[in-house]
Amino acid sequence: MDLNSVRMFVAVVQAGSLSTAAERVGIPLPTLSRRIRELESELNVRLFERHSQGVKVTEVGTRLYEHAARGIESLEDAERAVVSNDEAQLTGTLRLSIPPAFEPWWELVAEFQRQHRHVTVTVYTTERRVELVEDGIDVALRVGAIVHEQMVARKLFSYRHVLVASPKLLAEFGEPSSPDELRRFPCGVWRRDTLSNHIWQLGDQMFEPSATLVTNDYLHLRNRAISGDLVTELPPFLAREAVANGTLCLLLPEYPLPMQDISLLYPSRRFVPSIVRAYINFCQEQVVGFCEGKK
Repeated sequence: MDLNSVRMFVAVVQAGSLSTAAERVGIPLPTLSRRIRELESELNVRLFERHSQGVKVTEVGTRLYEHAARGIESLEDAERAVVSNDEAQLTGTLRLSIPPAFEPWWELVAEFQRQHRHVTVTVYTTERRVELVEDGIDVALRVGAIVHEQMVARKLFSYRHVLVASPKLLAEFGEPSSPDELRRFPCGVWRRDTLSNHIWQLGDQMFEPSATLVTNDYLHLRNRAISGDLVTELPPFLAREAVANGTLCLLLPEYPLPMQDISLLYPSRRFVPSIVRAYINFCQEQVVGFCEGKK
């Protein structure tokens, strides 16, 4: 296989479209399209499914990408090593997926870039569980269990969501002493999609809220809770400041919500690119401050 064609193939997978890849690589779009067709012809396989929104890598293409990207990244690391062996001078692009509610993580990413000023970070913010290879993601921040056997998961920490309401709402409805008493409260519920049900597991009790608001945006829920409109659950780092300044109150602490694991997920490779390795190590070093609210 021609190395330049393979580089172009990797660029298309990571960009998600031929035109964007052509811009990144710095070659005309017709040239890149031709080189990809020649690579497919040489291998006698279809590497991409073409559609109006761009291209989607095929199953065969995904397997090729896993091996090709590893080799390309090894070469790029070797090139950097020739120039400098100082890891502080990392260069390149780091492609991340981060859930939109993780406000403190933006500062963590910013601090990483302050320490590695030649690194460009591309962030894909979504609640969707991205396909790392197909979506061109190097590292995903993932909440909950990891079931993808072809990925490596590095657990960072665990936390429990907290149940909160404003003093205004509690003055109107009173403070609940058990999950059953929540039935008289308006509730806001986080759901990943519009079809699934949502159950709050409070201690050993299961409670299905009668929701007046359903959303996949924790920031929206926090704002409505602070306004006194509803009871809701929040990640602790989103409730911490409001609880500290008295605009939100913790409810039913004796009925804790389940623990949730937070992990970094990245493609399974024997060789981990230096930029990915540096980010993962940095996150692990910073995680204590994150959990304690210092980040």
